[in-house]
Amino acid sequence: MKKSLLGSLFLILASSIWGGMYVVVKLLVAVIPPLELVWLRYLIALVALVIIGLISKQKWRIKKNHLLIILLIAVIGYVISIVAQETGTMLSTAQMGAIITATTPAFMVVFASLILKERLTVKKAISVLLATVGVITIVGIDRIEFSSMIGGLTLVLAALTWALMSVLIKLLPSHYSQIVVTTYATLIAVVVLTPVVLPTLHELDFHIFKDPVILGGLLYLGVISTSIAFLLWNRGLHLLNASSGGVFFFFQPVVGALLGWFILGETISFTFWIGCLFILVGVMLVLKDKDHEKG
Repeated sequence: MKKSLLGSLFLILASSIWGGMYVVVKLLVAVIPPLELVWLRYLIALVALVIIGLISKQKWRIKKNHLLIILLIAVIGYVISIVAQETGTMLSTAQMGAIITATTPAFMVVFASLILKERLTVKKAISVLLATVGVITIVGIDRIEFSSMIGGLTLVLAALTWALMSVLIKLLPSHYSQIVVTTYATLIAVVVLTPVVLPTLHELDFHIFKDPVILGGLLYLGVISTSIAFLLWNRGLHLLNASSGGVFFFFQPVVGALLGWFILGETISFTFWIGCLFILVGVMLVLKDKDHEKG
């Protein structure tokens, strides 16, 4: 299968899984605080990744000069971005969470230009502008409540940091297994979050884990949304240019908005779709640009 097609498929699957994740997070943050939820998510993911790694007999050795990159990937993407994402979703809606973080492709264009020296074209610059207009439309017009405004801004932080992490992944040699990289990054995230979470962990009502909806949601976040989707996303980015690969992130808000409407009963307003349209046009411009496939 052609690299660009296979990479596109991986990214579409990952972003679609994350679209469903926003509905799950919206349900879970009602009973589990965001920090504790992220910690539990990574703890489950770490177990799943280690099992996958052992079964597939991975080589776990990483060169010392690449450890710093994995550390940055873990702290920026796995900790800051995911905590901001789930906090922002708690303060806003599943739809807003999905659509605002879909500005990630536009931000990836900027970071890919600065860090990877990928060519910043006029189309890519316009895509950033359109995505920004889309965010302002959704945050500033669609949701005027204070908590939703704060939630929207937090989600923008999540999009920025995830974009930066996605570009940093490209600095690692392609011969490294994505299972190994994802496992180490997840381990670092658990280590970083544990001292923060432990003091308040006793306040959590552990009886909620008897609820099959809660347990199923945690397994979805840990195994499917983290272990599997992260592996798909990282592998897809290695097959495509960072600036063009990120455009497939837009499948996330489509899935997230539809599931938020269907499952949570969230309304989809006119201004929401205007903002969505701006972002869609912005990220589609990236697809129309040259050098879509990694050289």
